[in-house]
Formats: sequence, C-alpha cells, structure tokens
Amino acid sequence: MKAIIYEKYGPPDVLKVTDVEKPQPEDGEVLVKVHAASLNFGDNVLLRGKPLIGRLWSGPFKPKYKILGTDIAGQVEAVGGNVRELKVGDAVFGDISQHGFGAFTEYAAVPENVLALKPDNITFEQAASVPQAAVVALQGLRTKGNIQAGQKVLVNGASGGVGTFAVQIAKSFDCQVTGVCSSRHSDLVRSIGADHVIDYIREDFTQGDQKYDLVLDIVANRSVADYKRSLNAKGTYVAVAFNATSLFLGPLLSKKDGIKVRSLSALPNLDDLVYVRDLLEAKKVIPIIDKQFSLAEVPQAFDYVEKEKHHGKVIIRVSANDD
Repeated sequence: MKAIIYEKYGPPDVLKVTDVEKPQPEDGEVLVKVHAASLNFGDNVLLRGKPLIGRLWSGPFKPKYKILGTDIAGQVEAVGGNVRELKVGDAVFGDISQHGFGAFTEYAAVPENVLALKPDNITFEQAASVPQAAVVALQGLRTKGNIQAGQKVLVNGASGGVGTFAVQIAKSFDCQVTGVCSSRHSDLVRSIGADHVIDYIREDFTQGDQKYDLVLDIVANRSVADYKRSLNAKGTYVAVAFNATSLFLGPLLSKKDGIKVRSLSALPNLDDLVYVRDLLEAKKVIPIIDKQFSLAEVPQAFDYVEKEKHHGKVIIRVSANDD
C-alpha cells in the first residue's frame, strides 16, 4: 500500500510516497480503508520539528512516527479480536493522534475506541475535517469556557479550521457570536452564523467598547492583558493557540480580578466527537473545506497551508488500493 513517509525533520519536500506493508488489526483494533484525511497545525510542527517542544512527542533527533496525520475517515475493512462495537463495512471517522498518528496512508489499524460512526449526511472528505478541529473548538468553548446560552462570544481566528467549527458550535448554544478574521473571509464567517464580523486589519477589538462574556483565542496574536480588556467582569478568556502567559500564569491572573484566564491542552475524546457528530447530523454544524489534495500531493498540501491564507480545512483524498 502507499503511504507518505518522512525520515527526518524538515520542509515538505522531505515527505515521500512510499510502498509500505499493509497493517493488520490487533486485539481491540480495526483496519480502516482510509478515504480521506486532513491537515492540522500539529502536523506541521511534527514535520519540521519546530518548535522544539514538539519533539517531546515525535523524537529528539528524528521522527519516531514515520507517517503523519491525525484525522481519518474511511470504512472498516477488517476487525481484530475483542472488537465489540464496529463491524466490517462501517463508515467511521476519528482522531488517531494518541496512537502513533498515521493518517496519510491507504490503510490504518487503529483502536476501535477512537472512532465514531460517520454521519450519513456528510461525505468522507467532510468527515475527515472534523475530529481534531471540531473537538478543539468544543473543548475550548464548553470544557474550558463553560459556554452558556445568551452569552456574547468572540472567536479570534474565525475563518480557520478550528474557528469555523467554533463559530457554529457557539451558535448551537444560542450565543451571540462575533468572528474576527480578514475581510476576504468575512462573508464566509457570516454565512456560518456569526452575528458580527470584525476585520482585524481595520479594527482592534481589544480597544473597542464592546465587551464579551467569552473570548476563544485561536491566534494568540495579542497579550493576555489586551484580551482581558475586551471581557466583561467575570468573563473568560480561553487560549487554544499556545499562549505562555495563559498557560503558566492563568490561575494567578484569574484570582487577581475575577476574569478567568485559561489555556486548552486538547486531547481526543470520543464522547466529544460523538457530541459533534450529533450536531453534524442535525445540520447545526457544516464542515468548511478550502481545498483538496491527493495522497501523492501531501507535500503540496503542506506548502499550501504554510503559504496561503486558507479558510476552513485542507483535505487529503486517499484512493486506497484493494490489494
């Protein structure tokens, strides 16, 4: 079978299409014929080995895991022993980042307990966009942000992969949502439910009069002090992108004036994925896809994500062989 392999850290051209042995499912695992995968920010960190903290997971000098990719969508082709829930033919999707990565391949053997049944009303490509980005958005808003109906919520970075899910999930909680993005993506952000859109090039929301109950920060392009100015008393700031101040000083800052400062270290969670699946089935959330690439075009997909101001998710379409 074909897979995208890398043996050393570096730019996208270190990624190579390679023939590898087709895996076999072990106890508790299923073999998934991968129809689609997607790119996430963490994939680029693991590809380049930068920032260096990423090497804690992937190896200090060379990659421990040779195949990148966290999100998969496909069909169960075989099951190992002690598989209780899934069966051959099931259409599934999930985040496999805690089990060695490996989405950029034709087949993947993964634990059944990281996979959910794919909604019938979305494609495999749409399903592949969901597992990591949507769960990050949900955990930021609900787990860390304690989102409540009627709140005023601001999403900083509303047009990206996490952001497009965050806007829609916040709307599903009956909140008034403001999305911050560039003017080129303002129509998109409005189309997915944002009540207000701020062009960050023309307006600094941290300097305005409008105050918010919850700010979900996917960009981390300002100081925590700036973000706090945009919050109501007892409001909540949640950093999804890395923000050292919120990560290390969040509890201290929260005690100072009552405004909660929190940082999300997201982890895959099947219950959260099932929650998002229900939103997808109810059409309260619609995946936004910017562009699709073939498996052989994974290096170009990385280049595109790095160099272009993309919106939504970038998808890898995988054409699996039957042998």
